[in-house]
Amino acid sequence: MATVQTTTARGITAQERKIIFASSLGTVFEWYDFYLYGSLAAIIAKQFFAGTDPNTGFIFALLAFAAGFLVRPFGALVFGRLGDMIGRKYTFLVTILIMGTSTFIVGLLPNYASIGLAAPVILISLRILQGLALGGEYGGAATYVAEHAPNDKRGAFTSWIQTTATLGLFLSLMVILGTRTAIGEAAFADWGWRIPFLLSIFLLAVSVWIRLSMNESPAFAKMKAEGKTSKAPLSEAFGQWKNMKIVILALIGLTAGQAVVWYTGQFYALFFLTQTLKVDGPTANILIAAALVIGTPFFIVFGALSDKIGRKMIIMAGCLLAAVTYFPIFSALTHYANPALETALRTEPVVVTADPDRCQFLFNPTGTKTFTSSCDIARTVLANASVGYTNVAAPPGSIASIKIGDKVIQGYDASTLSKADAAAKDKEFKKDLADAIKAAGYPTKADPEQMNKGMVLLLLTILVIYVTMVYGPIAAMLVEMFPTRIRYTSMSLPYHIGNGWFGGLLPTTAFALVAYKGDIYFGLWYPIIIALATFVIGMLFVKETKDNDIYATER
Repeated sequence: MATVQTTTARGITAQERKIIFASSLGTVFEWYDFYLYGSLAAIIAKQFFAGTDPNTGFIFALLAFAAGFLVRPFGALVFGRLGDMIGRKYTFLVTILIMGTSTFIVGLLPNYASIGLAAPVILISLRILQGLALGGEYGGAATYVAEHAPNDKRGAFTSWIQTTATLGLFLSLMVILGTRTAIGEAAFADWGWRIPFLLSIFLLAVSVWIRLSMNESPAFAKMKAEGKTSKAPLSEAFGQWKNMKIVILALIGLTAGQAVVWYTGQFYALFFLTQTLKVDGPTANILIAAALVIGTPFFIVFGALSDKIGRKMIIMAGCLLAAVTYFPIFSALTHYANPALETALRTEPVVVTADPDRCQFLFNPTGTKTFTSSCDIARTVLANASVGYTNVAAPPGSIASIKIGDKVIQGYDASTLSKADAAAKDKEFKKDLADAIKAAGYPTKADPEQMNKGMVLLLLTILVIYVTMVYGPIAAMLVEMFPTRIRYTSMSLPYHIGNGWFGGLLPTTAFALVAYKGDIYFGLWYPIIIALATFVIGMLFVKETKDNDIYATER
């Protein structure tokens, strides 16, 4: 133990490399599993939800969403408690077994056509298990690595854990792309989508084999030998104000801002390219993957730098830089990826005239909510077409209309129409609107010949580097904020609330803001406000942790 604490001038040992590799590999695997569902959600929905009635399908969609994001903090509580009571090693060995087995079973699960309602029920149960396991995995891996690291290398050691979410996303994209290319799109949609899930069994086997050979962390082993382990980690962590206030500060002064910068730099950037700028999927995925390859080493750079200058200032700088540059960066993405859209937005104003009382905030996290008012229908279609517009109030009870140049298109209200009539009216409305939009110069897709891929890649890489600034040092900082006896429990909850809720809700919240305002950049206010709030609170109230004693059982 003394060697772990005092060794500073030496290089990394073989045992430390094994610890970092085993923890990182397992977490890469868990993120790979987690992203597969998101990447293949459309295909999985057709396989498992297509035969359900609308109400049942809505419930399943809510459960799938909850398992993906909202369940993670509960996993943090369940496995954090176990990790603080029985040890880090065995707890995050359990999480990887749950995650890996659940993912493998998804690859074998018969679809709705084969076993009926049992198919979505089992799928959702597996998704909930995945969400719970992921909630426990990160805290265990970060705690385990940090408690093995020398005092002056905790940032560098734990930054390898921080690369895992990005590497897991990258790996899932590459496996899906490779499988699709090898067997063709039709076969992939029919049965090939199962292959990425089934391949996870090999990653699981390697991860479990390595983790079984590892020892318990020295900090926990010392505490257990002294009889100082917590008997009630949950009540101690969240029932005592001296600890609970640190949990709150960790959430709003660190992880909330980190989460929105992380999701903006990777997920929302991809969403913006494909959905807003109409860049074709393969090109957008390749550009994002290339930016990840270039940017990922900076997780290690900023993790190691935090050992020298501190964690807090790097994370705060990342939040501030992101907040003040998001608007120019995303505006530049439009300029270089789809200049025709930039021109149309500037020269062809569109006006939506509607009754304000009939215009909702179009927040739809599950993708299943139906908006039926003429205002909501008009704004949804325009937002999906990346058309900017201004809103003008109409008299109460009016049907919304859209003015594009000299052409006015009358909207419709679907609330009183039958399903068949609403579908027919929707088809007619979208065709008329699409023709008018096209005539006004709004492109239906980005022209590859006009795209400056080099500049797009540069901008995406800058966004990824912001991610590495806020995410690279944060594992070490969260570990150092809390005493050993409740560390696993305490750090896991704010991390997963921040990333699961603040970050996970970013794409749908941003789209609702865009539709509300009629400005394709307006959704950026969500990550900007959260990042600025974290910057202010973090600078004022969060203390630097670099020199904290990681073996302390009290703070």
